[in-house]
Amino acid sequence: MRIHKTSVAAFLFYSSSSSTTLFNTAPTLLLLSRLISAKDSGFSLVTTNRFSSSSCSVARGAFQLHCYSTMDNLLKTNQTPVIQKDETDITVQGNHIWSSPEWGRTIHIGKQIFCNRSLNMKNIVAVGFDMDYTLAQYMPETFESLAYDGTVKKLVRNLGYPAELLDWSFDWKYMVRGLVLDKKRGNILKMDRHKYVKVAYHGFKEMSKEEKNAAYGTTLVRDSFDEPDYALVDTLFSLAEAYLFAQLVDFNDTYPGKVPPGTDNIQMYKDVRSAVDLCHRDGTLKKMVAANPQKYIHEDLSILPMLKMIRDSGRATFLVTNSLWDFTNVVMNFLCGDNSSNYGSPCTFKWLENFDIVVTGRSLKAKFFCEENRADLFEVEPESGMLLNTDNGTLLPQIGSTSPRPPSEGQKKACRVFQGGNVAHLHKLLSIEASSQILYVGDHIYGDILRSKKVLGWRTMLVIPELEREVVLLWETRTMRKELRQFRKERDIVEDKIHHLNWSLKSDVLDSDQKQKLFSNLCELEAEKDQVRDQHQKTQLELHQKFHKVWGQLMKTGYQNSRFAHQVERFACLYTSQVTNLGLYSPSKYYRPSEDFMPHEIDIFS
Repeated sequence: MRIHKTSVAAFLFYSSSSSTTLFNTAPTLLLLSRLISAKDSGFSLVTTNRFSSSSCSVARGAFQLHCYSTMDNLLKTNQTPVIQKDETDITVQGNHIWSSPEWGRTIHIGKQIFCNRSLNMKNIVAVGFDMDYTLAQYMPETFESLAYDGTVKKLVRNLGYPAELLDWSFDWKYMVRGLVLDKKRGNILKMDRHKYVKVAYHGFKEMSKEEKNAAYGTTLVRDSFDEPDYALVDTLFSLAEAYLFAQLVDFNDTYPGKVPPGTDNIQMYKDVRSAVDLCHRDGTLKKMVAANPQKYIHEDLSILPMLKMIRDSGRATFLVTNSLWDFTNVVMNFLCGDNSSNYGSPCTFKWLENFDIVVTGRSLKAKFFCEENRADLFEVEPESGMLLNTDNGTLLPQIGSTSPRPPSEGQKKACRVFQGGNVAHLHKLLSIEASSQILYVGDHIYGDILRSKKVLGWRTMLVIPELEREVVLLWETRTMRKELRQFRKERDIVEDKIHHLNWSLKSDVLDSDQKQKLFSNLCELEAEKDQVRDQHQKTQLELHQKFHKVWGQLMKTGYQNSRFAHQVERFACLYTSQVTNLGLYSPSKYYRPSEDFMPHEIDIFS
């Protein structure tokens, strides 16, 4: 929370039983230190243990902090204040932000936050965010198409591929996250959590069961399906790359002499990656986005209220992004600046008021999350983009000067912006005592979530935009799933009867009439088995295609969790469809996971 040189009144509401524990939470101490350190702020502290139904309803032993800032008049009262309604009604897809008076307890299923590991937000001191695909949600129909077109042009103009590739088009709905590319064979795979391949395509041609088994089911040693022979499609940005790779595989199979000489499937994948890197290096993509962010980025009016609520709760906020300062400023101006609805206005730095620290230029974010990384930390001057030398975040004097360069007016009013460095620098700048005090929100399991969780011990939340549609479809198809469970039971029963009859037919004590009767029963059961199997497979395919015509459900492969779901479960403490869903919950909420069930428990408890 920023303290202006204006009148501020903070009201702490708590019950008498909680007064002894009020100041035991780190976020509260951080907030109070901000308030007390703000000289001439007109700060006054009023406590009360009385609640009115019109102000807020708080469970016994809990407290709520609400801050008012007014530019003109000091809000003075000895009565329990009523939370004032904003001029604009802040909602998130019909769900009111938690801090608004209109907040309701029912949150749409597509906006809920799901918990893998218990997380008490009262223990969180700082909340960090990735920018691309987390705060900034890019439109696949425009941004991914832009990336695809740029990559194809680089393949043709820089890497010697035929010009006919320029006539290709991109179906942005075809690929999904969680797939695995077999670079050697040119296959695209979807597997379950045990790494069994369940769906496989060679280019865009579906592989038969026999082809799948020949490639992935007959080895003595199980394949790990990891680099260097395989590539994971684990980011939304990689969907266009995967689609182009599949197109090239089909093209090379059909016209083997048209790709550059000596180019096999592995080399084609390397060329696609090189072309993507060229697009990033020459700034092709970022120039187009910066020129018209409204065309490529979803505008989300819920980001600012969410950030404000987190900061008003006493927690610090920070941003860590691969992008350099110039692009970061453009994107964050669009998302959080005054000109978000006024395209064409010059960029300002007002959005920095929503953060304590911004770290840019982490092109190798994995190294940023390693304390042994000795990358230099530079402070960025927002107005000029100039990099200033620091000693672990402390500005160094310029040559010929005895004191560091004074911060600009923008730096005085807003947060500090840095480039480079590592996580140790960030911990120091935020005064973090334990890594578990940080909640980090990102979209990339390996780049954002795995290392921040596994290496550092940060608490993590994974953003999965596809989840919103998925959970709605799960609800809509619940009857179909019930039918599938019944079909499986019927198949099991019929197959058990068939096995028993086959066993009985081997008996020497049966006469010919008895065997004939058993054989007749067996034929009837075989026909019943075929009928139930056909119904089962038809319903299964129908359910599969309701989620995606090719790859089915994101979090499932057949009846097992998909590899993607397994990674989400392993590495993300929380997961949700949009970053702004955080704004629908109390900033002091205790997230608790659902109960785990083993197979032997499911039938008993269901």
